[in-house]
Amino acid sequence: MFGLFDSIAEWFRGILVDGIMANFAGMFDEVNSKVGEIAGQVGQTPAGWNPGVFNLIRTLSETVIIPIAGMILTFVLCYELITMIIEKNNMAESVCYKGRYTNATL
Repeated sequence: MFGLFDSIAEWFRGILVDGIMANFAGMFDEVNSKVGEIAGQVGQTPAGWNPGVFNLIRTLSETVIIPIAGMILTFVLCYELITMIIEKNNMAESVCYKGRYTNATL
């Protein structure tokens, strides 16, 4: 009697193992093919992928973003230069001479 249950369990186990292995093999093949497709898409240059959008972004960058960045950078550098000049002249050259402060340098 137990031999019958063991053989049925073995048969059922064989069917399940074969079905699971077939599903996993198909899944791995599908994943590998998708990875190959994605690798082909990732390997493209932006101009090759979508030239219209690439040219639009490039034109915006050259005509809008770079001039604005240049103005901001110029403002920051001028501000830093003015700050350095003000700090340099703000009692930085005073010396103590006999207990008194003077602007004359020795």
